[in-house]
Amino acid sequence: MIFINNNYIYNNANEQSYIENILRLNRGKQVEVYMSFADSIDWKDRVFKGIIEQSGKDHIILSDPNTGNWYLLLLIYVNYIKFDENINTSDIFYPNVNSL
Repeated sequence: MIFINNNYIYNNANEQSYIENILRLNRGKQVEVYMSFADSIDWKDRVFKGIIEQSGKDHIILSDPNTGNWYLLLLIYVNYIKFDENINTSDIFYPNVNSL
């Protein structure tokens, strides 16, 4: 049995589907991260493009092979993340879906 509570999904084994787990399943993929910084005049809305290198409970690390830049982005500012290919998911979190 799976049920939803706040920002995550539980299954029978009490596994939790957080954004960080989905990002980890998609390491190495090119993404565009859309972010908003409400208190900033210069950086109100920004898009960061790069490859998912790592993710944690509160952050994502991207590398941009075109510029050589690396970004440590806080998930609290993320509006959404755009993938140009299928998103890998886990049967633990989404038992009836192989990928989105």
